[in-house]
Amino acid sequence: MLGALAYGGGAAPLVVADPGPIVRWGLPASRLAYNLTAAMTLGALAVAIWSCSRKEPEFERAMSLAQGGAAAWMVSTIAAALFAYLDVSGVPFSFDAKFGEGLWFYLVSLEVGQLWLIGIVMSAILSTFVFASRSRWGTFLTTGFAFLTLWPIASLGHAAGAESHSTAVGGITLHYTGAAVWLGGLVVTAIIALGAPARRRLPLVERYSQLALVAFITTGASGVVASWMNIGAWDRLFTTPYGQITLFKVALLIVLGWFGFLQRRYFINRMAKNVEERKSTLTPLAWLLGIEMLIMGAVSGAAAALGRTPSPQPQVTAEELAAPTPAQLLSGEPLPPPFEFSRLFTEWQLDPIWTLLSLLALAFYFMGVGRLRGRGDKWPWWRVASFVFGLLVLLYNVNGAMIVYGKFQFSFHMTDHMILSMIIPIFIVLGAPMTLLLRTVKPRHDGSMGGREWVLHLVHSKWATFFSHPIVAGINFALALLVFYYTPLFRWATYDHVGHMWMIAHFLIVGYLFVESLIGDDPSRTRAPYPARLISLILVMTFHAFFGLSIMTGTGLLVAEWYGATGRTWGPETALLDQQMGGAVAWGIGEFPTVILAVIVGLQWSKSDDKRAKREDRRAQKNDDAELKAYNEQLKTLAERDAQ
Repeated sequence: MLGALAYGGGAAPLVVADPGPIVRWGLPASRLAYNLTAAMTLGALAVAIWSCSRKEPEFERAMSLAQGGAAAWMVSTIAAALFAYLDVSGVPFSFDAKFGEGLWFYLVSLEVGQLWLIGIVMSAILSTFVFASRSRWGTFLTTGFAFLTLWPIASLGHAAGAESHSTAVGGITLHYTGAAVWLGGLVVTAIIALGAPARRRLPLVERYSQLALVAFITTGASGVVASWMNIGAWDRLFTTPYGQITLFKVALLIVLGWFGFLQRRYFINRMAKNVEERKSTLTPLAWLLGIEMLIMGAVSGAAAALGRTPSPQPQVTAEELAAPTPAQLLSGEPLPPPFEFSRLFTEWQLDPIWTLLSLLALAFYFMGVGRLRGRGDKWPWWRVASFVFGLLVLLYNVNGAMIVYGKFQFSFHMTDHMILSMIIPIFIVLGAPMTLLLRTVKPRHDGSMGGREWVLHLVHSKWATFFSHPIVAGINFALALLVFYYTPLFRWATYDHVGHMWMIAHFLIVGYLFVESLIGDDPSRTRAPYPARLISLILVMTFHAFFGLSIMTGTGLLVAEWYGATGRTWGPETALLDQQMGGAVAWGIGEFPTVILAVIVGLQWSKSDDKRAKREDRRAQKNDDAELKAYNEQLKTLAERDAQ
């Protein structure tokens, strides 16, 4: 870190309002402490829920490391926020009331300070959760909240406030997440594995290797996005200190990737051989972990210095432009060109988070199909085609014209919503991803929770039983529309990138639960009878019609300060007319998938009756119509009794 700061000029004195050497060097040092403590917390939680057995002391050790990491994370966030205030204000540190008033104003009134305050509050809540959570679901939800805690500070990156804000924040958040799991998981695995019995070292290292592979892909892919947002041109990689430090990081990441390859190819096999021969596994493990941590330390220091090094790409916010448009003041981005049909294929804006999730889902699905076919089992081609088509539509929806125009036109936003909740889930459900996972992933028997165990734990939970019932799923689907569009949630999803991410996840999950309850083949504790499924479908179809009509005939503009103030001069004449067109989309597109679902439910019902009839015929052949004879004997007995 010190070397990168000295080389890149990140700690050089400022010409105007220099905060002093303590602040210049203390700010990146506090950010490094933030990165390392966040990595320790996230790595410990990830290892606890994925690698550790609850029957062994290793789980409690991992949670103890998470507790210490979370407490240190909160302290380092406070320190980093304090140094950030000293840096921007130029006020010397003191304990008087005036300094406290200025710091409080910074934290509650300025957007940058508010993000620091949110980070402090979230890290404090997380430290409480880590101490209180030991159940499976409690630990799982705490881990999810820990990942979310990275978001506020990720929003403070070089490019996070300029044009393409959502792409920048998504890329930086993914980069933080992958690096934290990679580095923190390595440190925690080293501490736990080196002190664990010999029989536990191999599974701990193998499972960390799985986490590290996904983390490496995440870190590398998001690093490309984040770096390009800050560099902007290829020649700046070689001609600017920022680009050269980035190249140094890239070189070290390639070396780490090579170490990961060696770990999976050679070191794990050597450890397995040593276990079979009852030899020590400490020597190869200690060498591997020691060298990896040395290189990761250099990467972490360079990353902390980059956050302070001037970016070669000018990062100009909308407020700093000479004549910003209303669209730029609202979203930080200019209006897209007037819509034409060809724009559906030419307008794009990268969403790093959903793009990576979709590509990973496709990769794992193909790996599962390949594993099945490799052992001689079959998997229907139409399931593969259905899942791939659904994920490709999702990739288009989160990166294509629907998102680009949906920021400024309600009709495009509603089209995006209907595709996410009504069309994509049909193809994903028909792909039966959970069934594929359960057939291809080996079960664990040591008390740890892998992908198969978490899926079964979810499927067999009371919550899944309740929400997977078609009537409940239909009501949930219908209420989600009302709650989202007629509460402040819609405004939050419109203004805030995190709200937009939540909106996509919410629509997909609600739609998936509804479609799965109707036509799904994935495992479930209960399957409602077909009449209940049709009743649920009819209720949702009716509600969709009323919801679409309410939007079409409404005279009040939703989030008027946004959709009514974009400065759009093309398309529908008024924002209200565009909103009413969105209501027509909700009605029209919403009804078309329900008809398809009704046809599929009817076909499945007919097929189920045919299977039951054939099953009864086979049973009758085996027992010589014992059921029919018993029924006739009962009728005969009743007739004789009536005659008497």
